[in-house]
This record gives sequence, structure tokens and C-alpha cells, in this order.
Amino acid sequence: MNVIGLQLDVVWENKSANHAKVLAMIEKAKPQPGSLVVLPEMFATGFSMNVSAIHDSDSHETQDFLAQTAADYRIYLLGGVVTKDQTGRGRNECVVFSTDGREIARYTKQYPFTIGGESDCYVAGESGCVFELEKFSVAPFICYDLRFPEIFRRAVSQGANLYTVIASWPVMREEHWVTLLRARAIENQAYVIGVNRCGNDPKYYHPGRSLIVDPHGKVMVDAGREECSISAELSIDEVVKYRRDFPVLDDFRR
Repeated sequence: MNVIGLQLDVVWENKSANHAKVLAMIEKAKPQPGSLVVLPEMFATGFSMNVSAIHDSDSHETQDFLAQTAADYRIYLLGGVVTKDQTGRGRNECVVFSTDGREIARYTKQYPFTIGGESDCYVAGESGCVFELEKFSVAPFICYDLRFPEIFRRAVSQGANLYTVIASWPVMREEHWVTLLRARAIENQAYVIGVNRCGNDPKYYHPGRSLIVDPHGKVMVDAGREECSISAELSIDEVVKYRRDFPVLDDFRR
């Protein structure tokens, strides 16, 4: 399966500008039909705590954009959106649309970044999510989730063999991002695609460094720091063979 990560320099709280940027990047990447294309956390607005201004629950502007784009290019499209919870706080979500524009998965970030004030503005997701895609079982996660390996282990016990991690990860912890993506791949014998934004928002510089990591922990592609796309071909047979030849997951005590 072909996977593509789009590393955006997100325009702050400007959905139309970011939608246009994504379209241009997809057009340039020329994804094969059936490819999985992954966008960063809150790709349409940046990592904003201004839920009332950026949420997508009323207009569905970003969700409709993702659905239409997925159908137009015949791709699976995964991106971060903000919706409004019934409590009035936001939900920092990852939503996935299929090649015909149907929503096939939705995940709410389980660990809002308390240190940065996210938990004051956003509710925590209650559970993980694993969905089937082109022979893979995919578990989506968001940014700070990466620091909590137990939720990745729960996903692998549900059959996950490909993780997506979308993020707005700042430069001061860049090496944590790289190391933890590789660690999640190694300990779960799974592919990991981590897609981070690049560029500045009002508070932080984001270094990009989107990665595609194989089940051995080897970095297949590193996007560096500039706005760009990355891609790789993933083999389900490689995961199956590696887990069979080196069956460490069989010793996991649930």
C-alpha cells in the first residue's frame, strides 16, 4: 500500500488557505488511487485553543473538504479536525474518509496536552480505534498520545499493524518525537507514519520531521523541516513475516 504524508506549514486559523494548500500538495504528489494520504493534527487551523472560532461542528467545512477531496482523487484521506463536544469544549479528532468520500473512522485524542492547556479546552477521548484498510489494520493517534505506549499496545492486541500519528509537535522536543515514533514501531512490530506540521504558530516553531518507520524501527523516509510530502510503499507481507519469525508479541501478558 502506498502512504503519503503531507507536512504543512499551517496558516493560523485560516481554513480556506489550508484547504487550498492541501489541494496543491496532493496535486503535486499525484497519489495513486487507493493511497492513504495523511495530514497533520488540526491541519486546517493550527493547534488553537480557540474552539468557538475553529470548530467544524456547524459548517462541516473541513470535514466536507476531506470527503470531497478523498472522492475526487480516489484516495483514503486522514486529517485532524476540531468538533464541539456537548459540554461546550472541543474534540481534537482524526477523521478518515474512503475513496468514495465516506467516513470510515473517527478518533478523539485520548491524551490532551495538559501542560499546554489543551485539557482545559478539549475533552479526552474514551477509547482507541482500529479500522481496516487495504489489508492493513490501522490505529490512528494524535500528538501527545505518542507518550503513552499502553494505548499503542492495546491497539496491537486488537490487530493493529500500522499506526498513524498526526501532530503539532514543537522543536524543543524534536528528538522525543523521532525516538518515540521509532520506539512504537519496534515494540509493536508495526509500521508507523508520523505526520507533523512545520513552521511557526503564535507560540512555537514546529520542525516537521514527519517520518515513515518500518516494523524494525528503521526510518524509511524523513521529511526534514520544510513543507513537503513524503511517501513509501508498505508491505503487509513484511509485517506478517517479521511477526512470525520473531514472535515477541506472543509473550505479551494482557
